[in-house]
Amino acid sequence: MNREEAALRALMEEYGDMLLRTATLLLKDHQAAEEAVQDTFVQAYEKIAQLKEPEKLRNWLVRIVVNRCRARQRSWSWRRILPSTLPEEHRVPDLRSGPEQQSVERSESRRLMGEIHRLKFIYREVIMLYYYQDWSIQEISHALGCSENTVKSRLARGRSKLKDLLEEGGMPDGERAGTGTNQTMS
Repeated sequence: MNREEAALRALMEEYGDMLLRTATLLLKDHQAAEEAVQDTFVQAYEKIAQLKEPEKLRNWLVRIVVNRCRARQRSWSWRRILPSTLPEEHRVPDLRSGPEQQSVERSESRRLMGEIHRLKFIYREVIMLYYYQDWSIQEISHALGCSENTVKSRLARGRSKLKDLLEEGGMPDGERAGTGTNQTMS
């Protein structure tokens, strides 16, 4: 194995899981997410010389994967054919609670994820990055190439729309998704 292949493998090991979670949350399909992540690593490998600030590698990779997901989302045939599921391996149960509570939490999590997937892509991506990846407004702004105010606006609109969807469906504790704090929703 040459140095370039070793460097690519190291990148895949360090960032692969995070990029796969990001893509899965955006695309709603594990297989399509895997393809988007593969495309991301191919593009990163081919264009690594364009990265001027190595300390921003993580944001650069996320920007590539988000753009790959956007491209897949726009594809008519892709949206018509693939199912909308979040694989069980991306959910982490709370081992402190009993089996009944874990079952309720999984059910609520599936319902919440289903409603997040009903949001438009622009709202889904900022909600996913803010709550699931625990990114700051500034990090999201930089990764998506838009202003911080745009990110804040999309978060507010996305939370509002998500709250409406959850209230429509009668999810208990629906106000959890509308809070302004930077917490992981699971």
